[in-house]
Formats: sequence, C-alpha cells, structure tokens
Amino acid sequence: MQPTSQEIIDQLNPQQREAVVQLGKPLLILAGAGTGKTRVLTSKISYIITEQYADSQEILAVTFSNRAASEMKQRIPFQLGWIGTFHANCAKILRRHSDLLGIKSDFVILNQDDQLKLVKQILQDENMSDKKDAPAETLAVISRWKDAGLESGGVIPSKREVERQAIKVYEIYQDRLRSYDAVDFGDLILCTLRLFRNNQDVLQAYRDRFKYIFVDEYQDTNVAQYLWLRTLSPNGKGLCCVGDDDQSIYSWRGAEVGNILRFSQDFPDAVVIRLEQNYRSTKHILEAASGLIARNHQRLGKKLWCADENQGEKLNIHGLYSSRDESLWVAQNILQANRQLNVPLSDIAVLIRAGFQARELEEKFTAWGIPYRVIGGPRFYERQEIRDVIAYLRVVCHPDDSMALERIINVPRRGIGQSTVNQLHSLALELSISCFQAISHLSLSQDVRPSTRKALEEFVSDINRWRTDMNGLPPFKLAEKIVSESGYKIALQQSKSPDSKSRLENVKELIQSLEHFQTLQEFLEHVGLVAENNQQTEGEDMVTLMTLHSAKGQEFDTVYLCGWEEGLFPNPMSVQEGNLEEERRLAYVGITRAKRRAFITFSSQRLVYNQWQSTIPSRFISEIPKENVIVNQNYKTQGNVSCFFSKNAVGKQSGGESQVSKTRLPSIGTHVSHNQYGNGVVVDTTTSSVEVDFDDFGRKRIIPEFLRIN
Repeated sequence: MQPTSQEIIDQLNPQQREAVVQLGKPLLILAGAGTGKTRVLTSKISYIITEQYADSQEILAVTFSNRAASEMKQRIPFQLGWIGTFHANCAKILRRHSDLLGIKSDFVILNQDDQLKLVKQILQDENMSDKKDAPAETLAVISRWKDAGLESGGVIPSKREVERQAIKVYEIYQDRLRSYDAVDFGDLILCTLRLFRNNQDVLQAYRDRFKYIFVDEYQDTNVAQYLWLRTLSPNGKGLCCVGDDDQSIYSWRGAEVGNILRFSQDFPDAVVIRLEQNYRSTKHILEAASGLIARNHQRLGKKLWCADENQGEKLNIHGLYSSRDESLWVAQNILQANRQLNVPLSDIAVLIRAGFQARELEEKFTAWGIPYRVIGGPRFYERQEIRDVIAYLRVVCHPDDSMALERIINVPRRGIGQSTVNQLHSLALELSISCFQAISHLSLSQDVRPSTRKALEEFVSDINRWRTDMNGLPPFKLAEKIVSESGYKIALQQSKSPDSKSRLENVKELIQSLEHFQTLQEFLEHVGLVAENNQQTEGEDMVTLMTLHSAKGQEFDTVYLCGWEEGLFPNPMSVQEGNLEEERRLAYVGITRAKRRAFITFSSQRLVYNQWQSTIPSRFISEIPKENVIVNQNYKTQGNVSCFFSKNAVGKQSGGESQVSKTRLPSIGTHVSHNQYGNGVVVDTTTSSVEVDFDDFGRKRIIPEFLRIN
C-alpha cells in the first residue's frame, strides 16, 4: 500500500520536511554527511506524485552511480520512467533521436579499454608519437575537454605538446567513432547537448515532459553536465539539486565545485535549505569534522550536530616512529576492537590517501590473519576474460564494431596474426568500411596465405551462425554457445596459467548474469553504462581497505585514517596548485565515515617507493579542535603533535602555505618559474593565488610561495 503525503512527511525532521514540501522555486538542499539526503530525495519525489503535482513519467531523477539509482528505485513506491545516471538518461534520449545526429539507434558505447586502443591506432596511423604513455595522456586530455563541454572544433590551441597533438587526434577520433557507430561516455552528454541545440522542438518536448528534475550529488557535476541541466531547466523551475559543497573531492576528474557554490547566482529566486542533523556519527566526531572544514573559505556553510546526548569517544590521534610501526599498530588495534569490543571486521575501514600506503598494511593484515578486501582494484567488467567474451557478444550483435572485432579475431589463437589485422585495418580505412566488411575483400587477395584465408572465412562463418542463433536463443544460452564453439572455454581449461581456473569461473559468472536480460542488446547496454561493480560477497567479515576518494558514501563503526603527514596528506601538488581546500574536504569526508570511533595515525619515518623519508604531522591534525581529540604519541617524532593545539601552531609545524612568510603577489605580466612546470607568465591573480601560463604545461593556478620571479 502506497503511503499518503502526510505519512511521507511525518517521518521527517523539520528541515527535511521543509525541503520536501518546498515547491515552485529552484531548490538547493545542502545535505551534510549522514543527514539523510537520500530519504529526503525519495520522499520528495513520492510526495510530488502522491499530491499529483506530476506523474511518475514527468519526473527526471539523475544520479552519479548505478548503485545510487538502484537505491532510489527501491525506496520510491512508484515506477519512475526516467531515473538513472547522467549517461544512462542521455543514452535513452539519444537512442530515441539518433537519426537527427546521423547515427544508428543501436550505437555502441565504448569502454575505457577500447577508447585507449582507438587512440593508440590513430597515433600510429598518423605517425604522431611512439611514447608508451602517449595514448593514455592523449585520451585523458580529450576526456577532460569533453567534461568541459568542448567538441573537437571548439578547443583553443595550447602551448603544451600533448594538447597540440590531442587537438589533431580528437577530430580523427570522433570521425572513427562515427564510422563505427560508436560513442564514448563523454559523447553521451555532448551529443545530447548538440541534439538540443540543433533541434529546438526536441528540446522543448523534454522541457515540457519533465515538470520536476532531481539531481543527486550536485557538487560532483562537471561543466558538460551543468550545461545539460541548465539547457533542460533554464529558469530552474521544478529543479531540485541535492549536494554537499564540503564533500566535493573529484576536481581531478572534472567535477566543478563552483556549480553548487553559485546556485543562488544562477537562480536568483532559489531557496537553499540546510540539512545539518546527523544520524550517523557521535558528537565528538561531528565537532571534529566541523571544526576542520570551517577553515575552508569556499563553502556555503553549515555545522553538523546530533541529538544524542552521549558525546561518544574523542578522536584518537596516534603518532608512531615509522610507517611499519603504524601498520603494525593498526593491525593490532583492529584485532583488539574485533575480539574485545565485538566490532565486526566488516564494520571497520582503513582509509589511505595514496595507493602505495596499502602494501605495508596488507602485509601486516596477512601476517596477523586479518581478512580484508581492497576497494578500487580491478573491477569485474575490466578483467581480461570478461572483456574478451563481451567483445564476442558485441561483434555478434554489431558486426561493424571494429574495436571489439580486433580484440577477439585471434582470441583464442586461430592463425590470424597482427600483420593480417593491420591489413584489415588499412583496408577498412581505405574503403571507409568496417573491419568485418573488409574481411571479405581481403579474402580475395592473393597476398593472403591459404591458411590465413581459411581462418578468416571460418571466423566470419562463426559470427554469421551466432547472429542467426541470436534470434532463437536466450542471451545466456547464446553466450554459452559462443564461449564453447569459439574455443575460448577449452583454451582456458588447457591453460597452464595459475589463474586460469578463476578466469573460467569469472566467465561462468558472466554467462549466468545474462539470465536476467531479455535481449543481447539490453545486456550490452547495461555493460556499457555500468560505472562500478561491487564484488564483495555478502556476509563475509572482512576489513575494508581503500583510498579516501573511494570512501565517499560509505560508513563504518570504526575508521582508521592513516598517513596524516605533510608531503602525503595534503597532497603536495594539490597544495602548490591551490587545491588545499579540496584536500581539507577529503579529510572531512574521511572523518565523517566513522559512526563511533575514529583513529588518525602518522609516523616520523615513512617508506615511500622504497625510500625512507622523514615526515612531520599533517597541518590538518592541528586544525581539529583540541577538545575533540586524544593525543597518543608513544614514539619520538619530528613534530610533537601535542604542541599542535596551541595557538597558531600550524605555521610552525605543518609546512605548506603557512610555513613560509607571505609574499607579495606578482602582478599580471610578471615572468616566473616553478620547479616542476618551468617558465611562465602570470595572467591572473586572486587574494591568495596566481594563474600562470607555463610555456610547456599551459595554465595552472599556483600559490605564489612556490614561484620564483625571473
């Protein structure tokens, strides 16, 4: 039975209730960590439908992950027609209007691996660069441009060699995508923007359709996503954005915190409601996190609180001599929490700033018999055997998918070498056809050996037979048949590799997953849009080890925050580029993952890439209110953490922007140099930083203390 509107709002606190019933104006819900933002979002959608302000097909709900979309679907007692990630919603729109963009409705969504392979091909074809890391660098630049809403013709030339090269590659890359009837993730949003820009009737139809638009994690939107939202809702009527500026930690992948900070400027009649009552953490944890994040200037401001009178345990700050001692202490403390305090291992997390910190921790966990899982390792759909099988399915469904075809044309080995693949590739480019179509042309050539010709003809025959089977067999049966008849299954069974058994199990798991899909196209659409895949087994009692960036959205009873030292956290490059506030937001995210107990550790000596380095405690430790912490320093370290909590101690101990005396900002036009970026010219200044146009690295925002005037 569906709840009444009164029942919906009765379960909410006053601020949550205010957010749910607020209608008619652009709404920004500033939802602090653990304040029930998902409950508010789903309650507001249910309230609107129950009160008949809109039906379920007139609401657009946008999330950043499939997991978040799935959780919303489970909580809303109505079947929404438009709920999913930015990319999923855009893909749905594009498939409906693909003819207006000159692409087929069953276009392929390329994964990261295929994008990289395509860029590598272009660099080779154009004789541009033979550097090993050139394809990854070039693709990263193109992706960054797409996140910024820039199409291939709209990029401004740069002084950086990699960007000058990327401009040329970008245009060819898009041409190749069109010839393959394929798009990448960035294209899903850019193509939708182009569709709206060139077809005002289509745009108006969607504006009329969506009476209410909901956006989760608004602080994580990039420029292209922001433009997409503004295009659909230019005046903000019916727009509800939920986010937390204090948890904006993804600028490195295009997120623009300014989108949420200027919401009231974009929409002058906007209403901003703050959710500050926390249902996750104790008072000491909340006050520690609030005191730390209050040091940031670029924020809209809020302070978390909880109704529980019990303040809970203070944050435990623990200083040790070396990173090995730190790992040992963490392992022993975890066992103590598990055995003496009965804290399940699955409710314990160890959060690190950099991946290299994991090795010593993993060694100690193994030595002490602590089961653990690492979040952020290879995902299921990124495994080689899974990509191979999916490539087979893609070719069967879309024979002109040349990227997938080139991956599996000789997997398992069938006598079609790389030289033959190169011939196919060249012939396809010359005749403007796909590689699959080029096979029939190449088979007629006298330059191809009889054995190779036979292998090519058998490959085409197999693909055509499976395409016929596609019409009569369910997807999982078809996949089972392809894996068997292609020889892929027996190749894994006969492999001497120690991981061949687990790889075969992964393939079986993939085939089993196809049972949930009606068509092969539906499955491939799902795979193309899946941005994350959680491989943990339900019910397993294991400690979670992950980076701070991966921890967002998680919560645990006990959290260990390791490596809070200058030179590691905050990240030194982030400090130099003026992103100290984002590093502080990352610290805030880490602390607020804890429900009852939080430990911060640092060491005097840390092994960094097989080099021992002397360290001092992070400045962030000194910024936590002293009344919310307990300091334990069993070893003599360079920075005595206790003195950090005296007035102005950060400048004496923590280094970085407070360590050096304030210098006069260089004026615009001043020639400067930087240890990493070399020479450049100041092009803009603010109260605390300058923007420099470097000769080889383009524009960077830098704190002036790290510059020398030439």
